[in-house]
Amino acid sequence: MSIRVTSEDVDAELASSLTMKRKLDKTAKSERGKLLRKQKNDAKRKRRDDRKELREKHGEEAVPKQEPKTIENMRELDETMVIGEDEEIVHDQNYDEMAGYFNRETTPKIVMTTSPRARNATVRFTRELCRIIPGAEVFSRKNIPVKKIVKQAIDAGFTDMIILHEDRNNDKPDGFLLCHLPEGPTAYFKINSLKYTRQIKGVGESTSHYPEVILNNFNTRLGLLISRMLVCLFPQDPNFTGRRVVTFHNQRDYIFFRHHRYEFKREGEKAALHELGPRFTLKLKWIQKGTFNPTEGEYEWVLKRHEMEASRRRFVL
Repeated sequence: MSIRVTSEDVDAELASSLTMKRKLDKTAKSERGKLLRKQKNDAKRKRRDDRKELREKHGEEAVPKQEPKTIENMRELDETMVIGEDEEIVHDQNYDEMAGYFNRETTPKIVMTTSPRARNATVRFTRELCRIIPGAEVFSRKNIPVKKIVKQAIDAGFTDMIILHEDRNNDKPDGFLLCHLPEGPTAYFKINSLKYTRQIKGVGESTSHYPEVILNNFNTRLGLLISRMLVCLFPQDPNFTGRRVVTFHNQRDYIFFRHHRYEFKREGEKAALHELGPRFTLKLKWIQKGTFNPTEGEYEWVLKRHEMEASRRRFVL
């Protein structure tokens, strides 16, 4: 009895052989990969143990600990970086638009408003900012132009103005315009990662005490200018009994805002932070000399993405 072998049977046999070969190759490659990873981990562990033994025998100075490389500590230095006490910068700050605040010649008086016909999310955010900034007042915008609001705010003696811009596509605040009065400057920020107070788990209850203001990582002349504008929103004499802290932390040109109250443990040696909300991030888009003037204003700095993205280690704040 003869067995008939068709071309289909041959093709099936070849396909099965190829599949088996691929599986074997894949298994062998996987085993080789596991072996290489094990050898690498063993060598790393041995180096770590050797360093530990040397430190125990000769002290910490024998083998100093290496600092991990991050984008922050590999930052590219430029001519605008402020290192130490710079007489020129100190002189400029003594005579800039915010000098009156730091010389205690003015007391912060903040007016806040929104885009025309702002929706509930933006109104809620405005109220939460008013709860954070002592003495802030809300102005109903309606359809009044910004330049007219600026003039009215100056006449009323306000020192700073905040306008929250609303994104009509998703009904959320997406822009933060900060104008220092009466002579500027004016800065515009993009709002990201906004979390309202009620969206934060375990949030605490805020009080009306004047908060401490913490500014971190503003290392350039532009960064110092932005930090001075932000701190001008708050009174200079914090009420420490309230233990309320407002933080503006700059990291890779993103300004993270946090609002906490610190709480002391019973033993009196440790403290914990209790978040009060809200939580959001600001990204500087532009800064303009003087008060808001979109047509004739002189822009001191404007974000240009193609230039900023040329190097991940280059920052402006």
